[in-house]
Amino acid sequence: MEKVGVLAVQGAFIEHEQCLEALGAQVVELREAADLRSGFNRLVLPGGESTVQSKLLIELGMAERLREMITAGMPVLGTCAGLILLAKQIMGKRSVDRTALGTLDVIVERNAYGRQLGSFNTRADFAGMDDLPMTFIRAPRISEVGPGVEILGRVDDKIVGARAGNQIGVTFHPELTGDPRLHELFLSI
Repeated sequence: MEKVGVLAVQGAFIEHEQCLEALGAQVVELREAADLRSGFNRLVLPGGESTVQSKLLIELGMAERLREMITAGMPVLGTCAGLILLAKQIMGKRSVDRTALGTLDVIVERNAYGRQLGSFNTRADFAGMDDLPMTFIRAPRISEVGPGVEILGRVDDKIVGARAGNQIGVTFHPELTGDPRLHELFLSI
């Protein structure tokens, strides 16, 4: 059985937990540094407020250890704000060392679709999956991917997902759609 650590310091983590449990995974909430010793073998970084999540990861002493675990090969799924935490660069920032994990070689732009009123639902082909439902809420966009990073999908010619080895980052919220396929892909890594 897969044991998935879900970052639970802020944001939309409960829906990820429910989706993963429905697929048979065991879930561990990561709320403090001590939780990082709970023996999980996969990681989910949920949506929410990326600035708050970054600050809490650093203050709680979790950022460096999570970065090490991801770099060592632990599969990770970052959705919306979770993608921002993974990104090596955020547009408009000179350095993201203190605000993100920085393990996925992508450049992201926060709130690329505007404020809450710019939120929307759509469907698109994604990572070999036909007609995947996608919910975008104050979503970022991936403006550029580095060498060795695979683009998983686009919506209106904008990159909405990328993968580099064990890391998947998406700009949308798969946990809100009722479609388990992206979580299944994550559990298969």
